[in-house]
Amino acid sequence: MTTPPSRSTVLAVLGPTNTGKTHLAIERMLGHASGMIGFPLRLLARENYDRVVQRKGKAQTALITGEEKIVPSTARYFICTVESMPLDRLVEFLAVDEIQLAADPERGHAFTHKLLHARGISETMFLGSETARGLIRSLVPGAEFATRPRLSTLRYDGARKLGRLPKRSAVIAFSASDVYHLAERLRRQRGGTAVVLGALSPRTRNAQVELFQSGEVDYLVATDAIGMGLNMEIDHVAFARLSKFDGVQSRRLMVTELAQIAGRAGRHMSDGTFGTVPGALDDDPLDLRPDTIERIEDHRFDPLRALYWRNAGLDFTSVAALKRSLDMKPIAAGLRRAPEADDQRALSALATDRSVTDRATGHDRVALLWQVCQVPDFRKTLSDAHTRLIARLYGQLLDHGGRLDVDWVAAQVARLDRVEGDIDTLVGRLAHIRTWTFIAHRADWFADAGHWQERTRQIEDVLSDALHDRLAQRFVDRRSAILSKGSAIDVAVVDGDGDVAVAGQHLGRLEGFTFRPDRAHLAEDTRVLVRAARRTLRQEVARRVRQLETAPDTAFELADTGVVRWGPSTVAELVANSDPLRPRIAIWRSDLLEANERSRIEARLSRWWESHLAAVLGDLDGLRAPDLKGAARGLAYRLFESSGKLQRREVRDVLTELNRSDRQALARHGVRLGAYFVYLPKLLKPRAIRLIGLLDWLRQGQPAPAPVPPDGVPSLVPETDIDPAYYLRLGYALMGPRAIRVDRVEVLGGELARLSRKGAFVASPSLASKVGARAEELPAILQAMGFRAHQREDGQLVYRRRNQAGRRRTKPRKAGRSPFEKLRLLETSR
Repeated sequence: MTTPPSRSTVLAVLGPTNTGKTHLAIERMLGHASGMIGFPLRLLARENYDRVVQRKGKAQTALITGEEKIVPSTARYFICTVESMPLDRLVEFLAVDEIQLAADPERGHAFTHKLLHARGISETMFLGSETARGLIRSLVPGAEFATRPRLSTLRYDGARKLGRLPKRSAVIAFSASDVYHLAERLRRQRGGTAVVLGALSPRTRNAQVELFQSGEVDYLVATDAIGMGLNMEIDHVAFARLSKFDGVQSRRLMVTELAQIAGRAGRHMSDGTFGTVPGALDDDPLDLRPDTIERIEDHRFDPLRALYWRNAGLDFTSVAALKRSLDMKPIAAGLRRAPEADDQRALSALATDRSVTDRATGHDRVALLWQVCQVPDFRKTLSDAHTRLIARLYGQLLDHGGRLDVDWVAAQVARLDRVEGDIDTLVGRLAHIRTWTFIAHRADWFADAGHWQERTRQIEDVLSDALHDRLAQRFVDRRSAILSKGSAIDVAVVDGDGDVAVAGQHLGRLEGFTFRPDRAHLAEDTRVLVRAARRTLRQEVARRVRQLETAPDTAFELADTGVVRWGPSTVAELVANSDPLRPRIAIWRSDLLEANERSRIEARLSRWWESHLAAVLGDLDGLRAPDLKGAARGLAYRLFESSGKLQRREVRDVLTELNRSDRQALARHGVRLGAYFVYLPKLLKPRAIRLIGLLDWLRQGQPAPAPVPPDGVPSLVPETDIDPAYYLRLGYALMGPRAIRVDRVEVLGGELARLSRKGAFVASPSLASKVGARAEELPAILQAMGFRAHQREDGQLVYRRRNQAGRRRTKPRKAGRSPFEKLRLLETSR
């Protein structure tokens, strides 16, 4: 940012929560010709953007966050998240909210950078806690200070049981499982609650807050996500825990953290209280010490000792130089080097990937790599999946002139456009789509960024609404009013999607032939409604049985987990049988099915299963045909037992016994006798590979299926904890560093045989492409295939078959020998 004129003043407005600091900053900004405010949360930025739009209109107001950018060409007021503040834009007024977050290990460096370098032309304002006063004074010479007293009183109200909390209470825990447990108890005891977690999208969080604000529920269960950005009419804050896991260890909350959360009680001139809920989560003693209580009530906290800093002058000459510049230490007193943040951890992960670092050369490419590393993982796990995603993004941007392939982006986004699943599933899907929303707002990565911004926003909204509905269904009891009327309920409605409603109230879903109530553990009121709905459910199930009996085979699908789906519903599963090729169909349990209906379903699904097996694994089943005799029958048996693939050297003795008619019979059954493998080519198709992997899992009885190779890949890097025999059963043989599909081994083997006819040969790197490998992997692959490397006198590396030098045939070749006789001679010579 350009250095502002010397007439710019810097004012730090400090005080506890509920002191009107944000209101003051907005009023000051709107009194200038232009301005910018950075907020700690996207939710807060959006809320205050709406406030400024009401005052100044959309044409003069911009919103800039990682996931959302609304920037009219005539904008004069910029509402941003702190990380997204465009410091290259000069404005008359500039403010940063919650400046004490500069002491946060994860995000603090972004706030520290704004404290040191962000200035308005006429006025700069930093809002935050009194704990930051000393460090602001030392780091920003000449800064002025103003103290804002709390507008209401906050006092300790002691311990209460969960069922005796007053209305308009917020109960605080620090994990999703604890929040769900407390919400379930409040639902049973007090009729319902809203829930707020950091993992919720802003739209879902706002919808849950509206449940509480509107009075539909009188209780809120939340994590420390309510500590900032949520202004609600809470009268009492009750802590169910006083410790939390901070990503490294489980630790007790600091008094400043307790005060930030407790300060949500009482807004404006209304007083608030805080306390504990002993016994709600029985492994936390909840011992608030008297001195802690007094400090929270009086807002007296220890000053911050250091702020986290990270070098912003990055060196993009190389990846190593970039990492060194990020690791620089601050020289100013009061600053501490920030721990490795998510973007830096992503860079460290990609720095170990040669396919990335080999291409990250020069200033522009290294700078692009750093931009890609800043794509957030909203699940906060930095998993291998996220690392693979950002590596793929980087590769695509390099391969397509700085743009992403729209077909690939469309496929990734389409996978997330689904609303089925439980709460945790929707939370995970929302995290994924929020990452794509962030990517979509990198306008220079897309030819039509506006389209993808709208597409990802639409999916996020749909998922957010679905998650809100799931939360409300699980934690808000809307049926109690119906039951309290005492009216007879004897009619249920099942809509086209399987949703079941009684007297207009959603009861659950009919999935296939199984009724799934809204909750796994049924309360008495729910059981009453289920009994009332049973007659209608039985009629609907009988109709579905008739529909399934006449459904075509294309209506059924076998999932990789062994369950059978009919349309969107799971109706059966495969269960291991004495015949490994024919596991039996087991219908999922349902007390709505009569015995004869189960038999009819089993008969129809069994016919489909036989047809599916014949279409996918017919060649394997054909190996048990009676026309195979003698040595051919023995080979077929061994081939069947190994899922249709054998290493040739393992059956060499059997192959030498095959006569011409045996070979012809095997050929009729699709058996190919290769130089390295004996196999059934049709079993190398993706459908067959997936099915063989599934049958292998059922036969082995493992707790979870082993992964199968992606469809159509000629080779892959094998996972070290998977048995090589499993890969061979799928059709992939370990050759050096890769597992290569056996038909591709034969293709490469044929080329090598041609090259080696005249003796030693030079291995061209293009040979690696025949098996989908990299050139540097070729030597190990050739060695695994029986070729030895030699260095000629001129330094050239050449290969020859291991037994090629001095090899003698048992009989000389004679003109007129049949191909089968030649093959037998070759077998004996090996």
